[in-house]
Amino acid sequence: MTTHTAKRTKTHIKDKILLIIFYLALGSALYSLSLKADESFDVSYHTVTIENVDIFYREAGNPERPTLLLLHGFPTSSHMFRELMPALADQYHLVAPDYPGYGFSSMPTVDEFDYSFDNIARIMEKFTDEIGLEKFSLYMMDYGAPIAFRIATSRPERIETLIVQNGNAYIEGIDNNFWEPIRAYWKDRDAIDQGLNNDWWKNVKTAYNKPVMSNDEALRFLTTLGATKWQYTNGVPNQEAISPDNWGHVQPLLDREGNQDIQLQMFYSYGSNPPLYPAWQEYLRTQQPPTLIVWGKNDEIFPAEGAEPYKRDLNDLEYHLIDTGHFALESHGSEIAALMRNFLKRKIDSPAVAVR
Repeated sequence: MTTHTAKRTKTHIKDKILLIIFYLALGSALYSLSLKADESFDVSYHTVTIENVDIFYREAGNPERPTLLLLHGFPTSSHMFRELMPALADQYHLVAPDYPGYGFSSMPTVDEFDYSFDNIARIMEKFTDEIGLEKFSLYMMDYGAPIAFRIATSRPERIETLIVQNGNAYIEGIDNNFWEPIRAYWKDRDAIDQGLNNDWWKNVKTAYNKPVMSNDEALRFLTTLGATKWQYTNGVPNQEAISPDNWGHVQPLLDREGNQDIQLQMFYSYGSNPPLYPAWQEYLRTQQPPTLIVWGKNDEIFPAEGAEPYKRDLNDLEYHLIDTGHFALESHGSEIAALMRNFLKRKIDSPAVAVR
């Protein structure tokens, strides 16, 4: 081979290598663009009007994928799902609404709107109709549980799976010090010092320097900054891992004029839930929805005693107690997302996404 021929061969090989690298880079870029276009990993923000009430919601993922309806707890909003949604949006369609009086949804006064679990569940069910959700899994946390179970028992054919995170459906879950004065409040909103002398509530009375308090006054403590921070940090192994953005978002909304009255009305309305527990448990026994429990075991509001009874009624149950508190997503979000992904992959068929 002549020197000239050898040089031409080397140049040809070099050109081929460069061409291969170019096409690999181009393919990677086009794939990334197609993911962006088709999968919609980013969270988007919307508002729909239901019966003259604006309902704000977050959405992520392709609507042609299986849908997860994420129902938040007190005192937060869809904000609690801000990191979970993009973590799962490659495979699932996620929708997280704010209830009336919470987050960025409308906040009519207690005289203008029926702040009850019955009514909010009804509004959320109409919300699913409005945005076209036909079948979905329910993620329920705290207040989200009684709302979710009302939806599930109303339209069981629409529910594919349940994900329960510190969401109660059993009397064992509210048989504790935290709930004692709230249960008394259900019987008498004018109650004085009923259930406030246990170890949990004695601390509140001491902080207010009041040996005797009305139940109404004591429950208003749950809307204060101190109580909000406590909900996020209590039972968490590393409190420094909990972002102050949580109470930075939640507390200004709780402090809006009239919102405290809304929360007191919801505390009172929570008394409508225990009478429905038998019906919800019957739903679990008869419908047997595949269920994932991811429960912060150090939660003093809904302790693990409320998670255990699900085992009585469910055959297809995956059960995880996590070493954290009430807002488990804040400290163990990645772990919960991985558990959800594994569970949903096994329980829901994920059809190929059609080309748009």
